[in-house]
Amino acid sequence: MWMRAGAVSSVVCGALYWFQNRAMQADTGSAKTKPCTTSHYELKLVQVLFRHGARTPLKALPDIEQAEWVPNLLEVPAHTLFDYIVTDLKGGPKPPSPVEDRYRTQTLAGGTFPGQLTTLGMQQLYDLGERMRRTYVEEMPYLSPIFCPSEVYVRSTNIVRTIESAKCLLAGLFQQKQEGTVKIFTADSETEILYPNYHGCKLLRVLSSQRWAESSLLPDVAADLKNVLNQLGVQAQKGLDFIHIRDDLVAREAHGLPSPAVLLSWKSTVEQRAVEMLHYIYEPSKRQNLQLCVGPLLHTLMNNIEEKHQDKMKSGRSRKLYLYSVHDTTLVPCLMALGIFDMKWPPYAADLTFELYEHCSSKEAFVKVSYIGQVRGDFVLTSYPC
Repeated sequence: MWMRAGAVSSVVCGALYWFQNRAMQADTGSAKTKPCTTSHYELKLVQVLFRHGARTPLKALPDIEQAEWVPNLLEVPAHTLFDYIVTDLKGGPKPPSPVEDRYRTQTLAGGTFPGQLTTLGMQQLYDLGERMRRTYVEEMPYLSPIFCPSEVYVRSTNIVRTIESAKCLLAGLFQQKQEGTVKIFTADSETEILYPNYHGCKLLRVLSSQRWAESSLLPDVAADLKNVLNQLGVQAQKGLDFIHIRDDLVAREAHGLPSPAVLLSWKSTVEQRAVEMLHYIYEPSKRQNLQLCVGPLLHTLMNNIEEKHQDKMKSGRSRKLYLYSVHDTTLVPCLMALGIFDMKWPPYAADLTFELYEHCSSKEAFVKVSYIGQVRGDFVLTSYPC
């Protein structure tokens, strides 16, 4: 079933209108449907936003028994190796990474740094690459079976775990076969658009800092947090909230490391309250907040789609796949903007995929949106003013 919706204009706010208009029309029953079989359509472009794989926690929880994050949890499987270099957006030297630098000023129990991709995480992204290979190489002869730089563009946040995740995905997608070295493009921290950029956007920083502080004070959140901390025998303190507790708990569970029994007994509540906090922070009912968080990224995705559909690509005319290695904090506001956030935290290696199809006879363009392998919506590409 194809559902009609408005597309973006040439400005960022149009990107959100394109997605949100679809949800409104679907709810009111005004969306027209079209019969379709895949034989009627040609796949023209694929863009994938994917979360990095499993990692060490972002920080240790104070006054709580620590898990041992030992170096052998980070060993690199041979089959995930792929030849790559990291550059800036113009192909020059890799920019500095203040986020990664901050991670490396701390050491977790066991001797590793926070926020590092683990062996498990590497395998998760390799598996995602293999899934994409089955779809776009084996079942549908869309991509070359060997990595070709003219076909595939790779972009990552300038953080080691997302860069390594991109490498592992490529190894699975192309089975370690490549023509030349892969360039993984990154941006400096001031101009990064692959996550909500509190550092580079003053307005977003002001709005979000207030929402972050308020999220811990939501009545149910505050009451449950007090109960959890009391049972742990831990004093309430700044920075210790359900989002950080969840981060540590999920990382331990993924790697089979022990967690305090109290936290395990509160596991479902921790998950629920963390998601509620995140939902409050991003405030999807207010368009400005989502625009500031992911508007530039959505605009980039739509610009790629429009250029491909209008055949305006120059050096990238043969580009078939855009890969963006991102974070949970990227996917959540994107899902909210699309109107498909299900109040579940994106798991490690979650992927949000946009496929551009063109009708073989009418040349009308359609965009299929999938999340973790499940189709979430199809859109007719049209033009609407902002």
